[in-house]
Amino acid sequence: MEMVRFVSTKEGEVMKVGEVVFATVLNTLTTVLMSRDFISFEDDNKDGGMKGLVRKMVMAMAAPNLDDFYLIFSGLDLQGLNKKTKELIARICSMWESVIRERREGASDDPSKQDFLNILIRSGYSDDQINQLFMELLTAGADTSSSTLEWAMAELIKSPESMKKVHEELAREISDNLPKASDLPHLPYLQACVKETLRLHPSAPLLLPRRASVSCEVMNYTIPKDSQIWVNAWAIGRDPMNWEDPLVFKPERFLNSAVDFKGNNLEFIPFGAGRRICPGLPMAARLLPLILASLTHFFDWSLPNGTTPDELDMNDKFGVTLQKEQPLLIIPKVRK
Repeated sequence: MEMVRFVSTKEGEVMKVGEVVFATVLNTLTTVLMSRDFISFEDDNKDGGMKGLVRKMVMAMAAPNLDDFYLIFSGLDLQGLNKKTKELIARICSMWESVIRERREGASDDPSKQDFLNILIRSGYSDDQINQLFMELLTAGADTSSSTLEWAMAELIKSPESMKKVHEELAREISDNLPKASDLPHLPYLQACVKETLRLHPSAPLLLPRRASVSCEVMNYTIPKDSQIWVNAWAIGRDPMNWEDPLVFKPERFLNSAVDFKGNNLEFIPFGAGRRICPGLPMAARLLPLILASLTHFFDWSLPNGTTPDELDMNDKFGVTLQKEQPLLIIPKVRK
């Protein structure tokens, strides 16, 4: 995996692991969509690069907009958010315009390029429809997955005993090999670490809003038609009525437990539930543990400047995604 090779070159250096993970996730998504990596691990998140533009897009989406609260301002774009968003969309979409053009000009029958883009082209989708779909998938998938993995690494570093158990399980089950999807059923503790991270730090703490299609009553509360409904997955995952020691990182709670994040257990819904459950769940369920396994199997990690695990800052900042207030700075060392 390119990520492992890149991190190996940074041995002994302080690095932002979240940036490396972001690049890995984004390239995985663009490979699935159009068989191409779009950013380099050497990209330092410059404003003009794909990584920087996607991050700016997510921030623009999270910014409070007066138009949403006061109808009198609707369409005026007093804060310039609509203009900024349109500019960002145009800049991001321009990065794959040539790929779409090449496919439309005759490469769509190439057996090595039978990806999502080819399916959309053969199905008659317009360029505008493809651009909109790709934008939604990339902005929704890259930032959420990378923030979850950054939190997972922070929790494991803060809990050396949990990290030790992950190392022992990986050494026992996959030896010196690169972790692959077929290994995941044999890595229950690693999977439990991912679940526990999603419980404590759901990437979308308020999920996506719903709207009441009809007036109804829920638990003696009247919900008027067209009300916007927010589901607080962050609070649900920390509810002491459902979780023992809810603020403690304890992956063991998921061992020998049927509780999962696939929408059947309403006390644990980081991806939502029902017909509107996150469509990226199947991919995230594989990608998150695979990347976490690679980071922990091939490297030992330490904090810079003599910082101890107990001193690690675990504060978060609210947005569309729940991110660490301070990026996780850690030092990799190749495991022998």
